[in-house]
Amino acid sequence: MPAERILVVDDEDNARRAIVTILGEEGYEVSEASNGVDALARIAEFSPAVVLSDVRMPQMDGLTLLKKARELGSDTTFVMMTAFASVETAVEAMRAGADNYLLKPLNADTVLVILGKALEKRSLRREAESLREQVRQRSRFHNIIGDSPQLQGVYDVIRRAAATRATVLILGESGTGKELIAQALHHESQRRDKPFIRVHCAALSENLLESELFGHEKGSFTGAAARKEGRFELADGGTLFLDEIGEISPSVQVKLLRVLQQREFERVGGTQTLKVDVRIVAATHRDLTAEVKAGRFREDLFYRLNVVSVTLPPLRERKSDIPPLVSHFLEKYGESYGKEVKGLAPGTLQALLAHDWPGNIRELENAIERAVVLALGAEVATDDLPPVLRGPRPLGTTSTNLIPGASMGTIEREAILRTLEMVQGSTSRAAEILGISVRKIQYRLKEYSSGKTSAPQEADEEPSSESDG
Repeated sequence: MPAERILVVDDEDNARRAIVTILGEEGYEVSEASNGVDALARIAEFSPAVVLSDVRMPQMDGLTLLKKARELGSDTTFVMMTAFASVETAVEAMRAGADNYLLKPLNADTVLVILGKALEKRSLRREAESLREQVRQRSRFHNIIGDSPQLQGVYDVIRRAAATRATVLILGESGTGKELIAQALHHESQRRDKPFIRVHCAALSENLLESELFGHEKGSFTGAAARKEGRFELADGGTLFLDEIGEISPSVQVKLLRVLQQREFERVGGTQTLKVDVRIVAATHRDLTAEVKAGRFREDLFYRLNVVSVTLPPLRERKSDIPPLVSHFLEKYGESYGKEVKGLAPGTLQALLAHDWPGNIRELENAIERAVVLALGAEVATDDLPPVLRGPRPLGTTSTNLIPGASMGTIEREAILRTLEMVQGSTSRAAEILGISVRKIQYRLKEYSSGKTSAPQEADEEPSSESDG
């Protein structure tokens, strides 16, 4: 392993060279600078793991050096050196991002101890960042977050259907992420370099929807001042996503059926027959089988749309996906609002798991956005959540409940929930740390969300009637 690089910055030549000698003898690769201006250039060239910098220097002091380095995107660890009279300045530097400080005159052993701790902390931070990135990659499929068995089944259908031109019908409650599934299908297909065009069918009146889909000729109706290409033409060669297909009128259903059967249509008010090569993906929260029986949706169109169907499970049926989703939304809205929100306070994950999420992922995202806005510190607490998610905390939701006499079920629940918070929601990583199976963690999450507090089973004893969800 190559030696760690250390940059020593001090305007006092004797003090600086003494530190350089000590660190060199300890096997570090050392560089030096006599002022902040030169040090800033050396940071860019030398890429040190740690900068040992004096606080008071001419031209550019240590605090300014730290701030400038951060502005330039450097993640170098800073340890400040200062005389006793300047301790307040060193503390200010730590608030600005320094890791620690040393008091002058320096003691060689103290320097090595503080430096060792700084390098260890840096290593742990990088490992944590790498772990978070691995978790993000494992838990995502074309921006769809979640690795529950239910979603793995959806991913499998997408992969197999993507290579064909078959029409796909996506079913599921509102807020489950149907558009993300449609986009994933497009990006997995050979059409990925062609357009992905979306039409929200419920947002348009019958006449406007017909014009949006098929286009219109100039003068075909009041306000048609020029020819307009429809979404089918715009999506030629690519994918057309028809969201809320269950809301379209009978007359539009007839015209859509023709396109699906013959791959041709005319613009509104036109006579020229146009042919397109479009992959149709439709979605609805309605039960189209019931709509067909009620006479509100054409049976022949339903069968044309339902060549391949995929049903997105509601969030309440895949609660093991809540931790990675929460981690994603914390990062998203922390960055959006400029807040350093790193995770969840004890008991918060339990509150999130206990809710049934009738609005699904959309409701969860709104709840986390609100929580980030209201959070006072680096962690989101239950008080930051919407009122509907608050309530009396069940026994065992904080570590202070783990006292002699606590049940094994309580201890196990605390261990699982806190470990999930630590690893940003990765059930596989939590299982590895706890020495139990992913399946058991997913089963326990289902129990916790339903309010059960059963005694724990042995690690290798898993309910045979449960799926991996």
